[in-house]
Amino acid sequence: MDSLDAFATAKLEALAGASLRRDLVHTDRHAGVVIERGGRRLLSFSCNDYLNLTHHPAVIAAAHAALDRHGAGSGASRLVTGNHPLYTELEQRLAALKGAEACCVFGSGYLANTGIIPALVGPEDLIVIDALAHACLFAGSQMSRARLCVFRHNEVDHAEELLAQHRARYRHALLVTDGVFSMDGDLAPLPALGRLARAHDAWLMADDAHGVGVIGGGRGSTHAHPEPADVPLQMGTLSKAIGGYGGYLCASRPVIELMKSRARTLVYSTGLPPAVVAGAIAAVDLIASDPALCAGPLDKARLFTRRVGLPDPESPIVPVVVGDTEAALAASRMLADEGFLVVAIRPPTVPPGTARLRLTFTPAHPDQEIERLADLVRDRVPRNLS
Repeated sequence: MDSLDAFATAKLEALAGASLRRDLVHTDRHAGVVIERGGRRLLSFSCNDYLNLTHHPAVIAAAHAALDRHGAGSGASRLVTGNHPLYTELEQRLAALKGAEACCVFGSGYLANTGIIPALVGPEDLIVIDALAHACLFAGSQMSRARLCVFRHNEVDHAEELLAQHRARYRHALLVTDGVFSMDGDLAPLPALGRLARAHDAWLMADDAHGVGVIGGGRGSTHAHPEPADVPLQMGTLSKAIGGYGGYLCASRPVIELMKSRARTLVYSTGLPPAVVAGAIAAVDLIASDPALCAGPLDKARLFTRRVGLPDPESPIVPVVVGDTEAALAASRMLADEGFLVVAIRPPTVPPGTARLRLTFTPAHPDQEIERLADLVRDRVPRNLS
C-alpha cells in the first residue's frame, strides 16, 4: 500500500472507530415523501424538499419545456455564453419575493456563500459570525482573510460586545448568520441584529436556505418577525423548498452588479442548466401564489412536537437531541425498522455530544403517520434534555 492509500485507510478506520464514517446510500425518491433504500420503502422525514415541489407537475413541465428549447446544459460561465434568458426571469421573481432591488443566482448555496463574502470583505475588514452558522458561511469567511470573530449562538449582546471591541480598527464589517439554523430549526433574531449592524456601520448577511418558502408567508426569515428586519444581504438556495438546485443573493442593485464582476464562484463557474432555472421559476411562482402551501410544513411540525412533548418549532426542522453518536444511529435504525427514514446527524456537522435525529416536515406527510412517528420518538428514543 502506498502512502496515499495508507493515509486514507488510517483516516477511515479512525472515523469508523468513532462512528463518524459516512457512506453514500442509494436512495430512490418518489413523488411525495416515499423513498426506497435497500429494497425497503420508507416514509422520509429527512428531506429538505419542504413543499414537495421537486415532483410538482408545474415544476416538471417547466423543466421539460426548457430542456426542449435550450438543451441540457448552459455551455459556459454566465459571463461568457451561459447566461441564458431564463436567468433574468428567475432573478426578477426572487427579488420580488424577498423585497429586494435585484438578485444574482449562483451555481449552489455553497458557491454563493464562498463567492459573496470574499467579494465584499478582505484582510482589512472584520466578520462577526454566529457560532452555529452554516459551514459554507465559515468557509467564505475564511477565504476572505478578514478578521473573524464568533459570537455565541443567537446572543445579540455578545455580537455587540465584539463589534464594540473590534469594529473601529477595520475598514468594513460584515455581520453573518443563518436566518433559520439548519440543525436546530430556530430563527436568528434578525430585527435586533439589523439594528446592531446599523449602529456599528456593519452589513448584515442572512443565509435563508431553510427559510424561504416555509416561514414569513413564504418570503423567508427576513419577513418572519413581528417587526421588520433590516437585512441588506439576503442569501438563499434553490435546493430546499424551491425544490431544485442553485443559490442566490438578493440585495441592492449596486451590490448585485458587484457580484457579477467580483464573485469568483460566479465568474469561474458554468451556468446552471436551463431546465433547473425554469423549474425554479415555476416553484417560486407557486410559493408566491399559495400561502396555505407555505404554511403546511410548520403546521405538520407542530403536530409532531406537541405529541412528543417538545417546544413548538419555529420552522419545519425539529431536532431530537440524543447526545451519544452510537445511540443516535441506533435510534435511526429502529425508526427505519418501523418504516421511517430519520437520519442521524453526527459531529462535526453538530457539536460533540449533540448527535441527533433531525426531522423535517412537508404538507404531504399524513397526520396519522406523524402521530405514529411521534409516539415512537417519545417512547423509544433517548433524549438529552440538558
